[in-house]
Formats: sequence, structure tokens, C-alpha cells
Amino acid sequence: MTSSDALAREIERLYELSAEEAAQNVDIVNDAIARLDAGQIRVVEPSAGGWVVNEWVKKAILVYFRITVSAPIEIGPFTYFDKVPLKRVGPEDGVRIVPPAVARYGSYLAPGAVMMPSYVNIGAWVGSGTMVDTWATVGSCAHIGADVHLSGGVGIGGVLEPPQAAPVIVEDGAFLGSRAIVVEGVHIGAEAVLGANVVITASTPIIDVTGASPVETRGYVPPRSVVVPGTREKDFPAGTFHLPCALIIGQRTESTDRKTTLNDALRSYGVAV
Repeated sequence: MTSSDALAREIERLYELSAEEAAQNVDIVNDAIARLDAGQIRVVEPSAGGWVVNEWVKKAILVYFRITVSAPIEIGPFTYFDKVPLKRVGPEDGVRIVPPAVARYGSYLAPGAVMMPSYVNIGAWVGSGTMVDTWATVGSCAHIGADVHLSGGVGIGGVLEPPQAAPVIVEDGAFLGSRAIVVEGVHIGAEAVLGANVVITASTPIIDVTGASPVETRGYVPPRSVVVPGTREKDFPAGTFHLPCALIIGQRTESTDRKTTLNDALRSYGVAV
């Protein structure tokens, strides 16, 4: 088997070629996507210094799209027409997929993951014990850690281009309430709680209001934070209006386990889920 470093060099080379030229090396591209599907490589992964984005894995997906031709996909009574087949799982994978959930080939579902009727796109990583609840979507290349709960209708954004763009990261143990939306490379820290309808983009102000003065950041929710939707005033020529923001109103406590901590957070701060 080709090493990951050697495979990365080959993908970087193919990325610079035309579709016709790259198609002459289809086995190399298929090898990369098969490894992605099996969880042997991934787009984003933890490292000693934080998180590393493997741009070459994104490029492998882009080359795969470029050289693959759409074709009918027949699954039971359903017919699809796409370039990417659906992911296939068996009892040995330890994954539960409830009809009509869809995971695309090239996504990874760790043992113990559960998909209710939902969608996981190519390049996404879903960790062990994570629940992707009804009508939740996990976009391309997003990283969802272990023991995460994505409640009904949660939207996790995807990103393929440009290859250097950071994907969404949701770390282990996080809880995202119904219809929460996290996009544009936003990073949710471990065991954070997002209330229902929280929307966080790269430009959304995230304001910690737990101290004497507000502390504003963007793009990152610290671990164990409890976050609710909020608004703040902004002056325009036509008047003063309220724009959305996300408010950090507290923290999960260290003294209780995750389940109890979540219940405490919901009771103490009135977070809707």
C-alpha cells in the first residue's frame, strides 16, 4: 500500500492536471477516496499544536469530482443520479443508519455513530457515539467528534474550495440544539452547548457575557460554554436595528458527568433545545 505521504504527493500532482490527464491515474484517486471512506485519512485532524487541515485530501475529493461521470444509482425503490455513490455499511461497522438517512461514499462514520434520517457529505468525519438526529446535515469535510449530539435540523456547513479554507470542527461531547447552524470554518470546543436556533458564521459576534464586561470573539466557541442566540443594536442611516449574535451565558460544571451537566445547563440558563 502506498504511504500517505506518497499518496499526498501524487494527489498534489494530479490536482494541477486537466481532467483528461488526471483520469489516466484514476486508481490513485480511488485509493485516496477509499481511505477517506474507511477513516484511514481525513481532512482535518488534531495535532499537538491544535488542528491540522490536510489540504491534499480536499484536493483528492476535487479531482475525484473532476474525473468521475454522473450515473444512475438504484437503491430499492429510489433512483439517484450522481457522481458519488452512497456509503455502504454492514454489521461489522457498528454504525446505525435509519432510513432514509444518506451518507455519501468518502464520508467516515465511526463505530457507535447513529444517523437518524439525515445527511452526511463526502469528506466528513463523524466520531464514535455521535448522534446525527433527524434532518441534521453534516457538510463536506466537517469534523464532528465523539459523543456529539446534533439535534433535529442542525446544519453543519461544508467546504471544499478553496482547499486551504478551514472546515467546521465540532469537538467531542458537544451538544447542538435544534436548528442550530454552524458554518464557514467555525470551531466549537469540547462539551460546549449551543441552544436551539443559534447561528454562528465566521463573522458572527460571539460575546461572553458572564463577566463584568462583554468579551467578543469570532469563529470559536470555547470548551464547555453554554451559548444562546442573542441580538445587539447597530446604527444605520435608516435607524437603529438589532443584528444577530451568539451569547456565552455560562459554563458546564466539572463536577457532574456529561448527561447531568447538560440537564443542569438547560435548567440553569433556560437554554431551549
